Amino acid sequence: MKEAMLYERLHDDKVKCILCNHFCHIDKSKKGICGVRQNIDGKLYSLVYGKLVAQNVDPIEKKPMFNFQPGSLSYSIATVGCNFRCGNCQNYSISIGYGEIDSYTIPPVTPEEVVAEALKYDCKSIAYTYTEPTIFFEFAYDTAKLAHENGLKNVFVTNGFMSKNAILKLQPYLDGVNVDLKANTEEFYKEVCKARLKPVLENIEYMRELGIWVEVTTLIIPTLNDDEDGLRELAHKIMDIGADIPWHISAFHPMYKMLDLPRTRPTTLMLARDIGRSIGMRYVYIGNILTDEGENTYCYECKALLIKRSGYRIDEYYIHDSKCFKCGAHIDGFGL
Repeated sequence: MKEAMLYERLHDDKVKCILCNHFCHIDKSKKGICGVRQNIDGKLYSLVYGKLVAQNVDPIEKKPMFNFQPGSLSYSIATVGCNFRCGNCQNYSISIGYGEIDSYTIPPVTPEEVVAEALKYDCKSIAYTYTEPTIFFEFAYDTAKLAHENGLKNVFVTNGFMSKNAILKLQPYLDGVNVDLKANTEEFYKEVCKARLKPVLENIEYMRELGIWVEVTTLIIPTLNDDEDGLRELAHKIMDIGADIPWHISAFHPMYKMLDLPRTRPTTLMLARDIGRSIGMRYVYIGNILTDEGENTYCYECKALLIKRSGYRIDEYYIHDSKCFKCGAHIDGFGL
């Protein structure tokens, strides 16, 4: 166990976790919503420090991060636990359905070992992903700090629900994030995720103000967040924060508690992409299905093809010194 970094001690051995926007008040011996932070005798502890359930070498495009170190490898790690309860979670077995953490006999690893593995496999970054990285904050923080000391970047793949305390604490070592912006309404967040939308939007803006590179992913779920007006409103919410934020529109496949819903139609993804482009978003990508051009990067000024992708593989690359080879426009995110 590791004592938590972000919490307040209250009366009667209660604690208030200030790691994410749930701000859980936790009684003695109880756990927070994430299930991996426990009040033990009036102190809050992380139960998953170093207890990784996933360690993989991934293309950075798999996060997905398309405008941040494209073509590079990222050493990806996760522990169990999550502060959301999404009915469509693709990693539910480790984020939600893992049962009691005490049942896991996972030998802990150290930040030094993670960094060493990342360097061994020629990774350019470490990605904190698969589950919500906020909930293993202490291990992520120690690893991220050491990663920077060894010339590696750090990327969070996150639901964006962390507290501003957490963002500010991690900011010196956090280079990029992909925020899963799930829908445009508070109703969706309340019913599907058991959370709230407003803090996520505020955090996207706050991270950009702090100089952290931000990309956004939206999983389009039929009947829940796929109507044209909703997609337009969501695109405008992103656009209001920044036209240079890459928007990844991802196809839904039946999963977890949503096995009765159909897959996302390609025409819906194309519609969302067209909406984003029509209002001035510079980079709109389509994921989770094969398309001829949905994963390509184009110049927002002259529309020239800059990166041609096949899945997570880069086939053609025409960006030089972070600029379009044809018109010289600066391509956002490149060179970070």
